[in-house]
Amino acid sequence: MSFANILKQADIFFELTPTQLELIASLCREQRFNTSDVIFEENSPSDELYIIGQGEVEIQVDPSLVGDSTAQAVSTVTIATLRRGQSFGEVALVDQGLRSATARCAQHNTQLLIIPRDKLMVLCDTYPQLGYRLMRNLAADLALKIRNTDMRIREELLYGHQRRG
Repeated sequence: MSFANILKQADIFFELTPTQLELIASLCREQRFNTSDVIFEENSPSDELYIIGQGEVEIQVDPSLVGDSTAQAVSTVTIATLRRGQSFGEVALVDQGLRSATARCAQHNTQLLIIPRDKLMVLCDTYPQLGYRLMRNLAADLALKIRNTDMRIREELLYGHQRRG
C-alpha cells in the first residue's frame, strides 16, 4: 500500500486532496517495530508525527514521574491502544515540548509512517489550504483525545475511591 493510501485512512488528513496527500507522503519515512519495542519515551524531545499503517501501538504513562506514592507497584499504565489509521505524537507539531507519554509497539511487524515536524511545517507554509485543513483536523483530533482523557479522569475521581475502599 502506498504512503498516500495509508495517510488517507488517518483522521488528521481528512478532506485532503490526492495531491495534498502525495505531498505529505513525500515527507514520510517508514519504520517497522516489533512487540514491546519502544518508539519513544515519555519526557524525551519531540519533533515527529506518527501514523500507524499496520499493527498496534500502546500509549503509556509512568505514574512515578508525578510523584504518585502508589506508583511503586505500577511501573507504567497504558492509557490508549492505537491501530491502523490513527496518529500519535501530534503535540510535537504544536509545541515541540517533551513527550507526554511513552509509545510502545503492541503487535509484531507494526508499520509506522514518520513525518518530521520541520518538513511538514514548511509544506503547510507553502500550501496554506493544506496547512489549514491539517491544523483543523489536528485540533479536532486533539480535542477528542482531551475529551477522552477528561472522561477517564472523571471516572477515576467518581469510581476510583470505591475500588480502593
